[in-house]
Amino acid sequence: MSKSANELGAKAQIDFHCFDPECDGIVKFNLADIAGREFQAVCPKCHRAYELDAALKDKLGRMLELITAIRKAEDILGDSNVSVNVAGGEVKIPYALLLTRLNTLITLEVGGRKVDFHLWIEPSSPDTFR
Repeated sequence: MSKSANELGAKAQIDFHCFDPECDGIVKFNLADIAGREFQAVCPKCHRAYELDAALKDKLGRMLELITAIRKAEDILGDSNVSVNVAGGEVKIPYALLLTRLNTLITLEVGGRKVDFHLWIEPSSPDTFR
């Protein structure tokens, strides 16, 4: 997984709301950091520590690999569109626009509950997808 992180060439941050109902903190960490054996995510407000089990680390690691694959395909995606059929024809939406303007979420089960992880990817360059 660390090879993919190096190939990404950017920071991929992931965050989720603290599980403590009394806390409104957002737990954030770099997706590439989960490869470390001793990795823990910590809420900046209440300081609750979160350890990720092997299955969750695997899923997030595969998400990092997917992000890396998308990065490698930037030149192809820059020429790709998503077509939406509307009355009177179709509208082509540049795929790159979708990747840069929509929020990316991955919903995973953690401790018997569904948790939305928000994903934020720093652009590799100002010309990404242009």
